[in-house]
Amino acid sequence: MAYLSMGEAHRRITDYLNRFSDAVFSQDVSSLKQLLSFSSNSPFLISLADALNLFQDANRLIKQSDKYSQFGDIILPLFRSLQNYRTGSLVESYQAFEKSANAFIQEFRNWESAWALEALYVLAYEIRVLAERADRELASTGKSPEKLKAAGSYLMKVFGVLAGKGAKRVGALYVTCQLFKIYFKLGTVHLCRSVIRSIETARIFDFEEFPKRDKVTYMYYTGRLEVFNENFPAADQKLSYALMHCNPQNGANIRMILKYLIPVKLSIGILPKDSILAKFNLVEYSNIVQALRRGDLRLLRQALQDHEDQFLRSGVYLVLEKLELQVYQRLLKKIYIIQKQKDPSKAHQMKLEVIVKALKWLEMDMDVDEVECIVAILIYKNLVKGYFAHKSKVVVLSKQDPFPRLNGKPVNS
Repeated sequence: MAYLSMGEAHRRITDYLNRFSDAVFSQDVSSLKQLLSFSSNSPFLISLADALNLFQDANRLIKQSDKYSQFGDIILPLFRSLQNYRTGSLVESYQAFEKSANAFIQEFRNWESAWALEALYVLAYEIRVLAERADRELASTGKSPEKLKAAGSYLMKVFGVLAGKGAKRVGALYVTCQLFKIYFKLGTVHLCRSVIRSIETARIFDFEEFPKRDKVTYMYYTGRLEVFNENFPAADQKLSYALMHCNPQNGANIRMILKYLIPVKLSIGILPKDSILAKFNLVEYSNIVQALRRGDLRLLRQALQDHEDQFLRSGVYLVLEKLELQVYQRLLKKIYIIQKQKDPSKAHQMKLEVIVKALKWLEMDMDVDEVECIVAILIYKNLVKGYFAHKSKVVVLSKQDPFPRLNGKPVNS
């Protein structure tokens, strides 16, 4: 920190107080946003923090002026938060920030118009990010990380203020998306349900009214929830919406959406192009797609093993594991095509022994009984049309469309 005189420190604090009160009086939301945005590490806020750490009597400055004192409940804890943020005491910084944010929401509630909505977005974002950092500090000292949970409670209050009638309601979706980020991080995704209900059932909301950025984030998270609940048609619809409306220049966001959309598409029988996997660096799916194309069960299992941690972390492992049935279907289809080339009249009769041999060639050891059991499941799940001739250990395939396409429906429907 460069040398700072007491007079300079006083000037910087007064400058902030003037900017804050002027921004509110003139309803200048872009100025107000900058004054609240800690994580931007702007030179202005850094120099203010240094001034506050030198000049310890900001409280008196605020109280002696009517212009500033009406915002004292917001500014004083905000100053305390900024001082602690600058010195790296993140738990204290979070506690003071939450106090300031609570005072801000009280003021916001009294303002007739929604002019300060984007400033509220900044507070919602900052409180989440600060809580995450405070929790890391708590965990590193062996204490229980609890600030992110507290940030979730604060954001539920904000959601309550915004979810009413009037112009402020368009802010509800941004806050919902911040809540989703918290719930997914904490592993408490069941808490998303009540917020989703408010968004999807309230008559006052028309989804298309919301800003595009928030709609994309909302559909991404609700799509992930549908993956979690194994509701693949709904997951496909929501994640596809997110992909279609996502900024095409934002490769990182497109990759995040595809990470979940690809397993969903695979589960309903739609395979992505290799060029997409390469372009968005989703090579962990390459061998899974190859396994489905070839009917190669060993390759599928190897791919799942190679990227097990990654798939478990993102919650798609079980979705991918269920692709085994599609791989078996593909293998039977390949055998059928080869038999048809050799002897078209007998193509629809497939000996279980032939399937056992094909699996052996893929280094998968299974006996006839195990194969019979798998084929029975394929017939039951309508992945294969046919029946068993048990005595001769033969699957008699339907002469019409023996391998129905999934056509966008999940296997387990």
